[in-house]
Amino acid sequence: MLVPDSPTLGFIGAGRIGTALAWGLARKGYAVAAVASRSRDSAERLAAGIAGCRTMPDPQSLVDGVDLVLLTVPDDAIAATCAGLRWRAGQAVVHCSGATELLALAPAASSGAHTGGFHPLQMFTEPETALRGLPGCTIAVEAEQPLLETLSGMAEALGCHMLRLPPGRRALYHAGAGYVAGFVNALVQDALAVWSPLGLSQADAIRALLPLLRGTADSIERSGPALGMAGPVSRGDVGTVEKHLRALGALDAGLLDLYRRLALRTVALGVRRGSLTPEKAAELRGLLQSPYARRALQDDDG
Repeated sequence: MLVPDSPTLGFIGAGRIGTALAWGLARKGYAVAAVASRSRDSAERLAAGIAGCRTMPDPQSLVDGVDLVLLTVPDDAIAATCAGLRWRAGQAVVHCSGATELLALAPAASSGAHTGGFHPLQMFTEPETALRGLPGCTIAVEAEQPLLETLSGMAEALGCHMLRLPPGRRALYHAGAGYVAGFVNALVQDALAVWSPLGLSQADAIRALLPLLRGTADSIERSGPALGMAGPVSRGDVGTVEKHLRALGALDAGLLDLYRRLALRTVALGVRRGSLTPEKAAELRGLLQSPYARRALQDDDG
């Protein structure tokens, strides 16, 4: 059986997430003993940051010498990497993917190894920067005992909150996280496009928008999505929404369509917030959904 409190760790994959986790766990007293990677330079960089950590010539040599293996390879390589290695009973293997189900680790499980998922819900860039951002973030864990206790201890040591995932729901978990990660990037890019006629530089526009983004995040943290919402839709300011639609219709049909779809989602939040009466919500929905209004708004400025 795996010893929950003091496993010897090895990392297969020495990219940004592998390096950040290895360095972070080593600094919290975990025995990070070995690393193997297709890139020798990456493996040596990871090992150089940890006293006693060795670079291994191949993944099997690493697997043979540690208690818990963290697969920090790209998602599409997890299943093939696991299937190409020999595992032993009582050992543990964990992947760090958000969307990949534990079925990808079935070859290890069939050999008697414990399997799990350990996914930090954070953007990983340069490892030292990622390390500074780890405390306070969430790590999604999927495992059964005794591995669950081990992974819970690792998350706690890193200063993170643990979110336990049910089996078979990793794609939903990861898609939800994408709404507030990658999709926000796209929305910021669209905001820059909407502001393009103002003649601002991108740097000036981003400098102006980021406090709004941070303020929104702070408000959601304090009050939740509905009570923490601001803006004309939440207030039922139909006249301002109509001005937005006219301006966007004259600028770009795609941006207009996206605004309509997002604003409709916001109407539901305004109703939940209590700031929109049923009558005002119906008026907003009628404005945002009507094909006639959509054409008329564009034609008026065309």
